[in-house]
Amino acid sequence: MVDRGPFETDISTVTRFVTEKGRKARGTGELTQLLNSLCTAIKAISSAVRQAGIAELYGIAGSTNVTGDQVKKLDILSNDLVVNMLKSSYATCVLVSEEDTNAIIIEPEKRGKYVVCFDPLDGSSNIDCLVSIGTIFGIYRKTSTDEPSEKDALQPGRKLVAAGYALYGSATMLVLAMDCGVNSFMLDPSIGEFIMVDRNVKIKKKGNIYSLNEGYAKDFDPAINEYVQRKKFPSDGSAPYGARYVGSMVADIHRTLVYGGIFIYPANKKNPSGKLRLLYECIPIAYIMEKAGGIATTGKENILDIIPTEIHQKAPVIMGSPEDVQEFLDIYKKYKAK
Repeated sequence: MVDRGPFETDISTVTRFVTEKGRKARGTGELTQLLNSLCTAIKAISSAVRQAGIAELYGIAGSTNVTGDQVKKLDILSNDLVVNMLKSSYATCVLVSEEDTNAIIIEPEKRGKYVVCFDPLDGSSNIDCLVSIGTIFGIYRKTSTDEPSEKDALQPGRKLVAAGYALYGSATMLVLAMDCGVNSFMLDPSIGEFIMVDRNVKIKKKGNIYSLNEGYAKDFDPAINEYVQRKKFPSDGSAPYGARYVGSMVADIHRTLVYGGIFIYPANKKNPSGKLRLLYECIPIAYIMEKAGGIATTGKENILDIIPTEIHQKAPVIMGSPEDVQEFLDIYKKYKAK
């Protein structure tokens, strides 16, 4: 046997993984093209994030996006990268981005059969202080035979073909969920490829971390405050939960997926519909959570069962380990029964 040293010679990249799944399903290869192009955009964003200070990409671009957030220079760059790469894949027909007021309809000569909803740079308010940020995406098939339009994106999460996120942290991680489950890939900068590092990822049944912004506690639903008190002061003699909150959804979700626990971004008096966007934040992450064995709910209904009515719709979010989320739901139902 030849000694190849420390180098792996049978590498499972994200492209290889998706191609193999597509071949087994006798697919056309269009989804592979799409994800290949998306991965190229993610690699470019990762590079830009790491060079941001040198390239003078920090700071505000001087505008706000459709959801009212201040737009940073990296937001604009990231959005342009994702849009242009998805157009060049010849696999998409409608794109919905947090940064664009209206859906982007792809030119007829470049159209494919997929609809992609994405947040090009989640957590961008943390850019200037070097906190981890990310990219979130959800992919649907166009189901109508009509001319592509915004309506093609208004599909419930149950109809997702794939969803995922990229996390730009100490390394760049891609977490991809499909019918086959959740798999994690890490960017190897030496070869410029995403290499599989975790296969068939499953969340713990119960964790010991809760994650939410307690600064808004005075406006929370009473059920949330009771749940948090139970985690801080357990009555059964168990250890209290740890509190962890980054403020970048991708970073908080990735920690929840890896360590277990619960992530809560609730509605409050100021934001009765919540603040996270349904199509390109809540639904893709909920899909990942469910495929990993977790639960994702608004408190009233499963996030994947919501039928969107507009592309920038918002929703409250409670998701994570099944036992932790179920405990929250039991408290929530008790209050709603009063």
